[in-house]
Amino acid sequence: MKILLLAHSFNSLTQRLWVELGRAGHDVSLELDVNDAVTIEAVELAKPDLIIAPFLKRAIPEQVWKTTKTLVVHPGPEGDRGPAALDWAILTGAESWGVTVLQAEAEMDGGPIWASRTFPMRSATKSSLYRNEVTEAAVQAVFEALETPAPRRVENHVWRPAMGQDVRAIDWTADDTATVLRKLRASDGSPGVRDGDYFLFDGHAADGLDGQPGQWIGRQDGRLARATTDGAVWIGRMRTAEKGSLKLPADQVLPDADALPVVPGHHDIWYDEKHGVGYLHFPFHNGAMSTEQCIRLKDAFVAATKRPTKVICLMGGPDFWSNGIHLSTIEAAASPADESWRNINAMNDLCEAVITCSSHLTVAAMAGNAGAGGVFMALAADMVLAREGVILNPHYKGMGNLYGSEYWTYLLPKRCGADNAARVVQARLPMGTAEALELGLIDGAFGTSVPQFRALVVAEAEKLATAPDVEAKLTAKNLARLADEAEKPLSAYRAEELARMKLNFYGFDPSYHVARWNFIRRVAKSRTPLYLARHRRKTPY
Repeated sequence: MKILLLAHSFNSLTQRLWVELGRAGHDVSLELDVNDAVTIEAVELAKPDLIIAPFLKRAIPEQVWKTTKTLVVHPGPEGDRGPAALDWAILTGAESWGVTVLQAEAEMDGGPIWASRTFPMRSATKSSLYRNEVTEAAVQAVFEALETPAPRRVENHVWRPAMGQDVRAIDWTADDTATVLRKLRASDGSPGVRDGDYFLFDGHAADGLDGQPGQWIGRQDGRLARATTDGAVWIGRMRTAEKGSLKLPADQVLPDADALPVVPGHHDIWYDEKHGVGYLHFPFHNGAMSTEQCIRLKDAFVAATKRPTKVICLMGGPDFWSNGIHLSTIEAAASPADESWRNINAMNDLCEAVITCSSHLTVAAMAGNAGAGGVFMALAADMVLAREGVILNPHYKGMGNLYGSEYWTYLLPKRCGADNAARVVQARLPMGTAEALELGLIDGAFGTSVPQFRALVVAEAEKLATAPDVEAKLTAKNLARLADEAEKPLSAYRAEELARMKLNFYGFDPSYHVARWNFIRRVAKSRTPLYLARHRRKTPY
């Protein structure tokens, strides 16, 4: 079928559908929903058999849904209507939720149903649920809708209005930890919880801490602890209420945060080991890695190599493996160019430590999505495993033609060949695990959920660590590295990449800085890039 995706942005669900529908043999194109006239024009140009709207913030023009079958992916169960479905589900403590694929009509979310799926809720943020349970259910429901001969209607509907800040607001003198967390999780990503002069994001339980309700009582790795009526919560990210303010680590936003006592330990990097395998976890917020986080992760990795183990698994986080350098902290720096330079060099130091590790076999276990430098950091490992359904974006050019580093000019051709490497970084398109396997970008893909994937990773890592040929594999790995180094030193790859990056950061072309500014502030695109809007190309493919 010729399918046109209509979306507010090319978000995680839209990318997943792009990959899966294309993989199934459909002719897929995308139009970003800029305004009615542009959408109508796109439909006239594309002449699709079907329109799928996975993520919209406006009503679809009547001229579109009346003339072309249009399916809307609604993140709620059958009969649910309204723009804040998942927010309400989290806030009210729903035990199960769902996704419904329905036909667009005049009444929002009121059209006939083509398919639906349900799933159990877990204690997690709206963003995490959306990237995992909602996305998996949506993909299944969309493919069912493509095969369903006729839709059906449901008579009982529940309208859930937009959730205002009056509902999201925290009463620090009355709300317990569970209530505070539900409000924060229901508002995560956007719009956040308004709290006086600030918006709060990224809430987690602060076990073992307490104090006067509402008081800030501690800090740790950028996040701040605030007391509730029965304990405390961590606030990971904040921004001021001023228009255009940046969402940053909380300690960079709250005045006098440095005066708070430091709580020992780290929440964003930890290590454990079992049966000869070390596991290094780094669930960084949104997969972004600041200069300081890169330094700490490198130190943690080097420390792991001193342990009497044979395999180190780099586990990332459940939602993201890594998305590379931290654009928010770069944007907030006194000199974004200087901070970009520090950040990419810290990333390179980390990647170099993994590439040159001679004492262990290394495994990158990608339970979540990865993009840009995060993908190439994974390729630094000896073995790359990914959860089925993970989406990779192994390119940088979408960020203002950024050239990229993390030794990608060494790692990517080594895995998939020079021609494929050039095609991948130029395409700017998301990639599923099936294509990544075919290219040799990853070595295995399995598991439909994060817990299932991680259990299988543990089994694979322990098998690797206890295999009788583990020492032979280490020897072969080190000999191959020596041969590569003799042919062309890692330092040469790094110097060449950084020469191009220096132009991106300090050169006359400001494209990277403009793209970063727009990305951080979520400035909507004024048009759809041609690599996505295939219907607008003179030669579509």
